[in-house]
This record gives sequence, structure tokens and C-alpha cells, in this order.
Amino acid sequence: MADQHQTSESSSTVPEQLRGKHVLVTGTTGFLGKVVLEKLIRAVPDIGGIHLLIRGNKRHPDARDRFVHEIATSSVFEHLRKEDNDAFETFLEERVHCITGEVTEPRFGLPAERFAALANRVDAFINSAASVNFREELDKALTINTLCLNNVVQLARLNRKMAVIQVSTCYVNGKNSGQVTESTIKPAGEDIPRSNAGYYEIEELVRLLDDKIADVRSRYSGKALEKKLVDLGIQEANRYGWSDTYTFTKWLGEQLLMKALDGRALTIVRPSIIESALEEPAPGWIEGVKVADAIILAYAREKVTLFPGKRSGVIDVIPVDMVANAIILSLAEALAEPAQRRIYQCCSGSSNPITLGEFIDHLMAESRTNHAAYAQLFYRQPTKPFIAVNRKLFDVVVGGMRIPLSVTGQVMKLLGQNRELKMLRNLGTSRSLATIFGFYTAPDYIFRNDALQALASRMGELDRMLFPVDARQIDWSVYLRKIHLAGLNQYALTERKLYSLRTAKTRQKAA
Repeated sequence: MADQHQTSESSSTVPEQLRGKHVLVTGTTGFLGKVVLEKLIRAVPDIGGIHLLIRGNKRHPDARDRFVHEIATSSVFEHLRKEDNDAFETFLEERVHCITGEVTEPRFGLPAERFAALANRVDAFINSAASVNFREELDKALTINTLCLNNVVQLARLNRKMAVIQVSTCYVNGKNSGQVTESTIKPAGEDIPRSNAGYYEIEELVRLLDDKIADVRSRYSGKALEKKLVDLGIQEANRYGWSDTYTFTKWLGEQLLMKALDGRALTIVRPSIIESALEEPAPGWIEGVKVADAIILAYAREKVTLFPGKRSGVIDVIPVDMVANAIILSLAEALAEPAQRRIYQCCSGSSNPITLGEFIDHLMAESRTNHAAYAQLFYRQPTKPFIAVNRKLFDVVVGGMRIPLSVTGQVMKLLGQNRELKMLRNLGTSRSLATIFGFYTAPDYIFRNDALQALASRMGELDRMLFPVDARQIDWSVYLRKIHLAGLNQYALTERKLYSLRTAKTRQKAA
């Protein structure tokens, strides 16, 4: 494939490699999954089929029904609809196959014969399903981000040629500092045994975590149980070198797959902080509020003035379309090249870094000069600055202010004034955001993506244009001030008119 890339600079090899192939995708109810699906439909029209594993819900228990009403109606497909709505809907009818299942259930909840038939039908599996809650209950995070990957392994064992693309995160790096390469990450905390093949042996650790979960379950119930399981997750993550349960369990998932699929086609794609699209499917397209956006919103609504962070630290943000492109490039490579383990990081820190201070300054500059253009984001021009300070100073200032404000609040209640002080509420917001995101805003690491850049360079020139992954093309001032804030305002914070599908009215296609 590398030779073909070098000799066909004017052609695009990715659509050729994916022509006629069948790909199973999870996580398409989520932000990244939708962008991957849209790009596959738009850029690889000759793909054999896209199979979507979707969990039914109360309103739409059937996968196809949920796809028609909750996924296919998304604004992510506006470009495709405007270009040729009939062709788009025909593609959905003929090439998109929906499977009602649950990633955490044995065999995805499918009968054995149907599970085997699925394994034999698909050429590749893109797994982007995950719990991205940083403070998830440990049992839930472990099930969704780690243990359910045994189903992926079981599927791959029924089809040795099937390529697996696992979407992970750069933050499996945990509390390691310095340059973070595209390699197996060594835990920064307590030792975990490492195999000669390079991955870490996690079976005993998982058993230990299960025992601790069972102990908590035996002693608590209800809301107290939920809180204790969250606390247990943070405690165990910290013990082994991670800041939160999400990144800890995603690292565990990487080790599980590397061991079980040793010698097979396994590609791990690690994005950094995924934010709105740079270009596709539309500049600024986003769904929901992401990691950096919670902080942006808190500033825009004047909930936060102080925030723990290092102004000189590189905050690694990457647009969602670049992540989708990295997944599709790695998919084409995995199908064309000999089976092996590959790790790619999709990030900006090593090639086009932006510091937290620059990020904040762009936000404040745009709010001063153009806040009225983002009516859903800025209700008025913020009057307070947004100041990043080191964690110790933040804790001293916030802790020192909270005590007298709490006393004042109690006095007001005694006087019959039951409204909580606004400043006290805002301090609570600051503390909550700091608890969840503080680790990500005081970085002492740089994510590298040399291997991903090398993959892109092996592709033809047209591939590099169709599936760009190079963060050096991002102008941070334009992206943050004109694209991302506009995207938040237009997509994340504004009610969008939903499309209805022809397929919803005419036929419900079974998987």
C-alpha cells in the first residue's frame, strides 16, 4: 500500500481500499461517531455497507427506528441532504444496516448465530462507544470502557481478518510528564506487571477492582452507593497514576485489546480534547458541550473568574473532523497492510501548540469585540476577566472566600432571605469545574503524533486533501474566535430543526 501511495500521488487510495468493504461502527449516537459516519457516506460512496450497533431506548426500542429518528435527522447530514437528498436517503436505505444491541451485553446481546454471521460479514470494526464521564461510577466505567471490549475480541476471533479500530484518548497518558509518544503508556503510579510483548497484564488488577466494587455494594445503597463508587473510581485512578476514572478505564481497555488481539490488525486512535469541526461537515459543527466548552460557558455566563490552570501550559485541542479523518485513514491502512498493532495520536500540541493563556485571551478578545454575534452564548458582554492561577493559589482564594460567604448565607436565611448568594453559587461552579477539568488545564506533557503524520505522508496527495489530519493548518485565532464560538452558538446552544426521513414514512429496514 505504501508503494501504491508513493506512485499514485494524484489518486485517492482510501476509497479504493474501502470499496465494497463492510464496516461495523459503534457510538454513532455520539458526537465523534456521527462525524465518522457522515464522512464515510460522503467520501466513500462505494463502501459495501455500514453496520451500526445501536442500543434501543424507551422511545425507540428498535435500532433502525432510533437511527431514523435520532441520528439520521441530525444537522451533521445537512451538507449531504443539500447536495442530493434522494441519493443520501437511498444510501441510508441500501447501505446502512442497523443492529439492535448493547455493547456491554455478552455478544452485544445478539443470539450466537447472528453474532457469528455479523463477524463473518464485516471486514472492520470501529469502536467509538465509551463513557466519557470523568467522574463515572467505577463499575459502570469499567464495564463500558474496559470489560465490554471482550465482545470486540470475541467478534474478532470469529473472523481473523477483521481489522479493529479502537478509539481511545491521548489522556491515557495519565500523570506522566514530558513528550508523550504513540506507544504503550507506562502507569505513573503503582506498578502493574508488563508482558514481554509490551502490554500490561491487567487481569489481577481488574479482579481487585471488582472485589472493591463488591465491598462497596455490600455496605451502601441508593445515592450513597453512587457517590462511594464515584469516589472509589477516583481513588483507584489516582493510585495507579490517572486523574479520573475515564482515562484510567480507557487505558485498561487498551491493554485488554493489545493482549487479546496480539498479532492481529489492531489500531488504537487516541484523540486529545475533541472540539467543533474545522471544515467538515460544516465549520463549527458540534453536538453538545465538550470539555473546553464547559469553561467557556461558565465565563460567558459570568459564573467563573478564577480557574486553576497554567497559562504557559499547552492545552491540546483538536477539531472533530481531523479525528474522523485519522480514524478513516487508519481503517484503510489496517485493511490494506499486514495485520499488526498500531497506535496513532490525533492532537495539536507537538505541531501547532496553543497555550491555555492564548486560549483564554482569544475568548476574552472575541467577547469584548463581538459578543452580540453569539446571542445564545453571551447574554451580555462579560464584565469580569477570566484569570488562570496555579492550583494552590486557587484553593487558598476560593477556600478563604467560601467560609465567610457561607456564614453570610446562613445569616440571610435566618433573616428570612432564602436566596443563596450569587457569589457563593459561582464559587461552587468554579470548584466543580476545577474538580473535573483542573488536570487538563495545567498540563506538563506534550502529545506527539509523528506516526500519524507519517501515515498521512504515505498517502496520496488527494488523500491528504480529502482526509486532512495535520493540525498545522489550524489558525487558532480564526478557529477559536470565528469558527468554534459560532459553532457553539449555532449548533450546541440553539434548537435545530430536525429533518424527517423518507425511510421513516415508507419502510423500517431491518438489519
